[in-house]
Formats: sequence, C-alpha cells, structure tokens
Amino acid sequence: MNTVRQRKEMRNTGASEGHAAREGNVESGHKLPSGGTRRRLWETLSFTLGGTVALCVGVLTSVYLATLHENDLWFSNIKEVEREISFRTECGLYYSYYKQMLQAPSLMQGLHGLMYDNKTESMRTINLLQRMNIYQEVLLSILYRVLPIQTYLEPVYFYIYTLFGLQAIYVTALYTTSWLLSGTWLSGLLAAFWYVTNRIDTTRVEFTVPLRENWALPFFAVQTAAVTYFLRPNLQPLSERLALLAIFVSTFLFSLMWQFNQFVVLLQALVLFTLDSLDLLPALKASWLYGIQIAGLLLVCALQFLNSMILGSLLISFNLSVLTARRLQKTLNLKSDEHIFKFLKAKFGFGATRDFDANLYLCEEAFGLLPLNTFHRLSHTLLFSAYLSVLCVTGTAALAGALHNLSDSTRRQPMGSVGKDAVSLRPATAYNFMHSVLFGLLALSTMRMKYLWTSHMCVFASFGLCSPETWELLLKAIRLYNPKRMCVMRYSVPILTLLYVCYKFWPEVMAELSELREFHDPDTVELMNWINSNTPRTAVFAGSMQLLAGVKLCTGRTLTNHPHFEDSSLRERTKAVYQIYAKRPAEHVHGLLRSFGTDYVILEDSICYERRHRPGCRLRDLLDLANGHTMDGPVQNDPDLKPADHPRFCEEIKRDLPPYTAFFTRVFQNKTFHVYKLSRNK
Repeated sequence: MNTVRQRKEMRNTGASEGHAAREGNVESGHKLPSGGTRRRLWETLSFTLGGTVALCVGVLTSVYLATLHENDLWFSNIKEVEREISFRTECGLYYSYYKQMLQAPSLMQGLHGLMYDNKTESMRTINLLQRMNIYQEVLLSILYRVLPIQTYLEPVYFYIYTLFGLQAIYVTALYTTSWLLSGTWLSGLLAAFWYVTNRIDTTRVEFTVPLRENWALPFFAVQTAAVTYFLRPNLQPLSERLALLAIFVSTFLFSLMWQFNQFVVLLQALVLFTLDSLDLLPALKASWLYGIQIAGLLLVCALQFLNSMILGSLLISFNLSVLTARRLQKTLNLKSDEHIFKFLKAKFGFGATRDFDANLYLCEEAFGLLPLNTFHRLSHTLLFSAYLSVLCVTGTAALAGALHNLSDSTRRQPMGSVGKDAVSLRPATAYNFMHSVLFGLLALSTMRMKYLWTSHMCVFASFGLCSPETWELLLKAIRLYNPKRMCVMRYSVPILTLLYVCYKFWPEVMAELSELREFHDPDTVELMNWINSNTPRTAVFAGSMQLLAGVKLCTGRTLTNHPHFEDSSLRERTKAVYQIYAKRPAEHVHGLLRSFGTDYVILEDSICYERRHRPGCRLRDLLDLANGHTMDGPVQNDPDLKPADHPRFCEEIKRDLPPYTAFFTRVFQNKTFHVYKLSRNK
C-alpha cells in the first residue's frame, strides 16, 4: 500500500489482501453485515472466475505452442530418425538419455547405465546423474513405464507433451503473479496475452523442446509467484508455511533441471540483499528466503552426488556470508565453471582473450548483447512502452522509499509504518521491481537469458496498468488524483490494451496456426542411416559437439565429446578433437583422435568453409588464434601470430594425398558430411 490511510481502511473493511487496493476507498460507514456478506460473495465469484480463466489461458497456450511445433515439422508424419534429428545439438543429447532409460531391460539397469556411462565420452566412465541435469528424463521414463499409456501414446509424444504441458503451468504462474501484485485477475489475463503475442521473445520451446530452460523456467515462475505471495503482510501462519513450502519445492525443481540455476538464483539473492539492506523487505522473511535457496541447492547437490560446481557456487558462498559471515568458495579449488568467468571477463572488456572456450561463447549470437530489434518487436505489442512507464513510476517510489528508510535510520519504525506523506512500496512490489531490473540487465548483456526477463516483463507491465499503487502515484504527481478516477484508469487502460492486442494480433496468430511446413534434412538422415547400417555398435565417433549429440540419439554410438560443456576435462578434449578444423598435420590429428579411442571422424563442410560467423569468430579462426597461427581471409591478425607450417586439415584431407590416406580412409560422403575411418596400426 502507498499510505497509512489505505492500510487502515483495508483493515477496517476486512477486505482480503489481494483486493486491498481496490477496496481502500470504501468508507468505514459501509461496514454492515449484509455489505460484508455481499463483498465476500463477490470476492468468491471473482476468485473462481479468475482461477478458471487462468487455467483456460494456460491450457490454450500449451495447445497453441504444441500446434506450432506440429505445423512447423509435420512431426506426426515424419520418420522416427527425423523426429530425433529435429532435436538439435544438446537437445538431442538430453533426449537420448530418456530413450536409453526406456530401452533398458529394467529401471535399475537403466539407472546403472546412467551412473556408469561409457558411451557419452569414449574411454571414460562417468556418472551422468552427477554431470548433467537429466533427472527429468529419468522421471519421465519411469512414468512412461508404469502408466497404462504405451498402447496409444508413443514415447516421444509423452516427452514433448509434458514439456508443452509445463508451458500451461508457466503461463498460469505468470498470470497468478500479476494478479497477486495488482489485486485483479484482469492483470493476469493481460500478462498471458502479452506472453503469447510476444512469443518470439518470451519462449523458444516450440523448436528447442528438450532444452533445460524449458523444463526449469515454469518452476521459476511458480517460485516468483510464491515469493510474491509470501511477502504480503499479515499472512496467517498456515498460509505462510504453505508459501514457504511452495517456494522450497519450486526452487528445488528449478535448480534440479538447469545447469545455470546457481547464477539465476544468485541474482535473486542479490535482489533480496538489496531490498533487505534498504529496509524494503522484512528482515525475517528475507532470511527465510536465503535459507530456502541454500537448502534447495544443497539438496540438488546431494542428488547430483556432491557436484562440486554446485557445492562451491557463488550463491552458497553469498548466502552463507549474509547469514553466517562465512565464505565457502574460498575453501574449494574449482574449475568446472572457470570458462564462464573467463567469458564474463572478456565480454565486459577486462582484457582480450585467446582462450578457445571463452571465445566459443563470445562468438555465439545467443551469448551476445540483446539485439535492438527485440525492443521494436516488444513495442509493437505495447508491452515495452507499458513496461518502461511502470518501471519509471515504481522505480521512483522505490527510490523515495529507500531514501526515507535510510534518512530515518536513527528513529527506526516498524516495516510499513511510514509517515502520512511518505511514498512506500509493498515488499512484494519492491521485490518484483528489483527482480525485473536485475534480470533485465542480465538479458541486455546476454541474449540467451532474455527469456528470464521478457516473461517477467509481461507480468510487471500488466501489474502496473492494473495497479492502484501505480495510478495513485501517477495521478498524484500530476495533481489529478481521486479514488473514482483511479478506479476508472486501472480498469479502462488494461481493457483498451487487451482489445488492441486482440484486434492487432489475432489475425497473425490464426495465420501462424494455418501455416504448414515439413522437416527436411536428407543429408543428416542419410548419415544416421549409414552409421546404423555400416558401423559396429561399439564404434567411437568424433566430430562437432552439435552433430555428435544427434549421433548419440539416433545411433547409440560412443562419442568423444558432446555439447554439455560444463566439465573442464571435456572442454580440453573438445578443443583437441576440433583440431580437425585447424592447421595440423595428419599424423598429429590422428594421434589426438586415437588417444580418445576414435574409430570414425565426421567432417562438416558447413564448419570447414563456414560463413555464418564474421571473420575472427569462425571456428577455424578460434582454433588458429588458440594455436598461435594467423587467420585466413580479411581479418586483423596480431603481430605475434605466425603462419602455420601445415595446411588446414579439413580441406587437405579431401585431396586424398598420401600423408592423409595413410591414416584416414574415406568411407562415406554426401553434400554435407565426410566420414573417415582411422587406421589402427599407426
């Protein structure tokens, strides 16, 4: 609430906290039993209608995204190998473990195969449950085995429908958060509409189904809704305990399903710390949230067999330092996330780097700055304009509240007991404001993280348009405030916005649903079929990370490397395998590949003659830079780089000259791929 007057009126009318803002202008003289009964009846009807709308919007969004996926690939009509190839890069790797669990003779044998896996990385036995976030694949495979659905639902459909079903939870959670903040479910409806109409920037689930973020973000949205509810004042003890339980469960599930969990939750901890320091949050509730974050992450750490990347994370160190003034990070010597800090150091201009791993991230568009055309698309739906307006108003109130709290530090008052003319934000509003600001900064710096921000942008913008807090502050600033005008604005503006969005984008949505395409990748299908038919099951394949994930899924062959890049030894191995695209002699490349037990190597023309990235960011350029060789083409070379003594391996091997034919024999080729068998007697 914004003033002491409104809080008193809220208590006098006995209104629920969710509708406190709307009922703040009800006079105390209306406290008649019949009026109270009518009010409770209206609230019950409103809650029922709002809840029904939330569920319907969530389900419809799920069906909409599933239909787009089907229309884009004609998924129901293509072959099984084509379905699997459509799970590109790391998506295919994750899905392969679901497939592996289903093909195992028993659940215990399937789990044993994951815990003692020797096919994901050749000549190594690794615990996949420790290294990767694949418990969701394990759970789905168990459910598919035990539920009576095998006769009418294929395993792949059970998998993708689960992901699209989580989108229903995602949208419902966004809807609920906006409703809790504003006090009206109209706000939630507007948030859901904005989420759908800005689909390009709010989700990519329809074309990257198994990606970890598509599993995790719905639970992060649930956690945000639960935190928003928990931060409301005067909760009943039972409600508070249930909110804490929801926060813990959602934090745990979010952390279990995404390898970047610790960095996201760390930002959330920084939000809590900032607001706690400025007395914009109750200290006790902030401490509870710190503890839940630690408990959730430690439970994930235990399930991942004491994963050192989690145990030594900055999040645990930060939260423990806040709660106990101790830092765990200093006691551990970790390298699992070393590449991330090298990437951040180079990204923000703290010195150029020739580190191969860091440059792989720096040169990927997903890890670059957020493109400016994103804001144009978001403005097209009025979302970004509304968001900026709400952010400015709320930011002004947050700054004023923080300055008031700091200036009044010598005469500390209880939380919320500010002077009559003081500007104050409710803790839940302050939390969501800081949440939006920090995740906005993250999205601006790293495009892949924009999905954390844009979905919350829908929530925050819709809350602002429907919130009495926002309109009261704005109308008072221009000296036009009165309760009736505020009520008119908080309902008329979002309704007009909804009508505009529906009128403007309904034809586009219908056109999307009617557009039919088909998956078509004959070269990759031919390659996978050849591997299945012409190589032994125990064969070891080397190649690019992205392609090998598909090889693992479609053929079950053993790999030398894969796209899950969070292990330091795997990064070193990947760099060694990628020398097939560097300027290295045949015997050197052969020795490297054979050291990993490689039987076949797959070369891709799209990498060897790459044009997708700018000069200096092509894979062959990164390898030349890391090897100290001058790069090809019109690119600026540092003075200390030297010309290589040998031609580029991926180009020279195709000439079938003796130095290469002595070590490599071509066994397959098409327009895209060249497969060579390595000699064993060299």
